[in-house]
Amino acid sequence: MKKIFCVCLIICSILWAKTDFSEMSTEELIALMGYVDQTKEIRFYEELEKRVEQMSEAQKILYEEDKKRRDHAQN
Repeated sequence: MKKIFCVCLIICSILWAKTDFSEMSTEELIALMGYVDQTKEIRFYEELEKRVEQMSEAQKILYEEDKKRRDHAQN
């Protein structure tokens, strides 16, 4: 429960502050998927795209699932 609260607190603080996605860890970016304001989505996904090569297999799976969801939502 404490971990969930901490993650939620981090996500909220990131969303309230000026967002510089390049200074966030890949884990933080993965946790933010689906919660990023539409005005910041382009920069967010550009930063994630740059990091795909360094992602773990689990992170790549989450990223690809999110990418499929976004692609279906656009169609």
